[in-house]
Amino acid sequence: MKKNWLMILMGTMLAIGLAACGGGNNADNNGGESVSDAEQIAKKNCLSCHGDNLEGRNGPRLANIGSELSKDEILAVIEEGRPGMPGNLIKGDDAEKVAQWLSEKK
Repeated sequence: MKKNWLMILMGTMLAIGLAACGGGNNADNNGGESVSDAEQIAKKNCLSCHGDNLEGRNGPRLANIGSELSKDEILAVIEEGRPGMPGNLIKGDDAEKVAQWLSEKK
């Protein structure tokens, strides 16, 4: 019985995460504020799961991810995904920008 409830809970969390993680792949200009393209892309695609300050929500904490993973490793996660996170939520140059930005989070 516990196993069934656990599977239902995990499935529900995955469905909510997939619905929340979507968004556009294009960056806004943000009215001249000094926010990088990568940060804008992350706001649209990542922060609903990883938190407004990258503190983690239903996705892991990314605030210091650059001290754990290289840019290439972060890019691989963005492209390939991980359990609970589908791959290719961000593609191409946008994925490169976000991977670089996150790799600088130490």
